Amino acid sequence: MEHWNMTDLTAKPISPLSNCTVDTSYRFTFYQVSYSVIFLLGLVTNSLALRRLCLSSCTMNSTAIYMVSLSTADLFFVISLPLRIYYYHQKARALSSKTGDWSGWTHGVAFCQITFILKYISLYGGIFFLVCIAVDRYFAVVHPLASTLRRRRVARVVSGGIWCLVLGLSVGLPLLQSLATRQNQPCLLDPSLQHHRTIILVALGVVLGSFLLPTLILLYSYCRVLRVLNQPRHRCRSHRRGRQHTLRVIYWVLGVFLLCFLPYHINLLGYTLTHMELLPHCGLAKVTKAVHPVVLSLASFNCCLNPIIYYFSSSLVHRKGPAGGGSGSH
Repeated sequence: MEHWNMTDLTAKPISPLSNCTVDTSYRFTFYQVSYSVIFLLGLVTNSLALRRLCLSSCTMNSTAIYMVSLSTADLFFVISLPLRIYYYHQKARALSSKTGDWSGWTHGVAFCQITFILKYISLYGGIFFLVCIAVDRYFAVVHPLASTLRRRRVARVVSGGIWCLVLGLSVGLPLLQSLATRQNQPCLLDPSLQHHRTIILVALGVVLGSFLLPTLILLYSYCRVLRVLNQPRHRCRSHRRGRQHTLRVIYWVLGVFLLCFLPYHINLLGYTLTHMELLPHCGLAKVTKAVHPVVLSLASFNCCLNPIIYYFSSSLVHRKGPAGGGSGSH
């Protein structure tokens, strides 16, 4: 369910992709099952992680502050899943009915906007706060003397700024889309209309930029951290435990990016360009349309994987730092 959802729009007869179709009727049932699993796992794991983090506020450091923000962003998405499950249940019923007809979005603009806003809060809040954790590890390992940058006050200011950015993006994208949508389908854009195509491309650019820039920052931070940790002085017994915890966090965060975020954004690029006929490649159109429900569910599954980062980094989260700083060592 994307703002530029072309799966429900039929190609024009003169389109070079008009005969390039693939059956994706499975997606409504698939979404119901996958989102039900994500809802149950995400609600339990993030609630437990958030409860543990908040109960440990007396020893909360910069890492813990970013973890709290990460779990909060994930819970925003989790609580929106019943709305999405209901939406796809209605779509599946319409598809299985005799007419198979369901004319557009029938639940109102507010329902649509809230659902997408919560989705974007989780997706890009997750990306940005994972990058904050990466940068936090970077300063802890590469610049351990720069303790001022890892004080609780700085972490709170950074988290507040990230929340403002995430909320701005999450509210701005649906509002941008709502300016041009049709009355009977307030959640769908028509790529055959020029002003809709412009909005689709602008939104795609914002989404890809919100993924690529944080990814570059994360990769740079972790490459520097790994280079330092591979030095002989960090392999000695006194540093071994902290090194192992940091490596676990690094590998898990990279795994979340590779499994959840990277396939989704790559497929989204191909999916959008082919369905807008900017890249009229039939094979690519079929593949991106067929795997879109899978990569979208994988992107959503990140809210279940993020709490595991907390358990891997629990010794980093609860480690006290300098007085007033709350910054743990690596």
